[in-house]
Amino acid sequence: MTIITGSSGIGKTVMLSEAEGIARNHGWAVISRTATPGFLSGVGDDMLRLLDELGDGPPSRKITAFSAAGFGPTTQLPPERSVDWRRAGNELLRLLDAKGTGLVITIDEIHAVDRTEIAQLAADAQHFIRDGLPIGLIFAGLPSAVSDLLNEGVATFLRRADRINLHEAAIAEVTASYGELFSQGDISISPDLINQAAEATEGYPFLIQLVGYYLWLEADKAGWTLGETSVQRGIAAAQRRNTFVVVESALSDISDRDREFLDAMAAQDGPSAAGQIGAILKAKPNVISKYRNRLIAAGLIESAGYGKVDFAIPGLRQYLRQ
Repeated sequence: MTIITGSSGIGKTVMLSEAEGIARNHGWAVISRTATPGFLSGVGDDMLRLLDELGDGPPSRKITAFSAAGFGPTTQLPPERSVDWRRAGNELLRLLDAKGTGLVITIDEIHAVDRTEIAQLAADAQHFIRDGLPIGLIFAGLPSAVSDLLNEGVATFLRRADRINLHEAAIAEVTASYGELFSQGDISISPDLINQAAEATEGYPFLIQLVGYYLWLEADKAGWTLGETSVQRGIAAAQRRNTFVVVESALSDISDRDREFLDAMAAQDGPSAAGQIGAILKAKPNVISKYRNRLIAAGLIESAGYGKVDFAIPGLRQYLRQ
């Protein structure tokens, strides 16, 4: 079992996709779901489909395509049937075990669903693992979701899971990556402008993608040469897209008091001390601590040294100031 955490846009979904690709390359079956309400029954449906594909299957099953790995058939199943997904899981895993493979289940955005289904899935996976059956379970979500999960009844089991907490990339690595990419594409750009573009990403994976993408578009329009103006346009376009996709989404479900805390932070040019925020909000230390912990759990801010916090999402400070 593995739990991947990190702020919005840090690359959690990409990590799940990579894990799924590794599993498939080793001949394992894969079930990939996003944690929407009722997703657990969807996992059961996927298990039943795999049983039909890998076992004898019902007479009405029709296989219309089949992958080289043996686990990617496209089938047309009869009308939906209710299924005890734990029983189906046990049967499927024993079938896969006999074939020398197993099953990986990935669940994305666990922060967006009732914890009951997540906890149920983890508890059932625990039973499968105790029985020696070949199953891997990978969750991805905001830090707050993980904190909540660890308070559930299956917390002891979940605490033994591998934890991957994603962080920003080093600016030097981004600079080197951009330099190599633009060289391969025969794009003319000075080292200073490459470094300027890399610094604009703040090492944030989604912005690394966006800045690279928009710079490539600018280069295409300018005869594959990037000057100061083109780079500034590309960076600005990437930042606008990041604001729309990541920043506004991250702020959509916070409370008014949370927003006041963030606004107080935005008044500073760098990391904020608890005392500074308390003075602006005229709030006691225990109240400041409460909202600090909530916003850290939500992936909006992060610890920046003893008694200090800073924004965890690039562009958030500028957005709040505007």
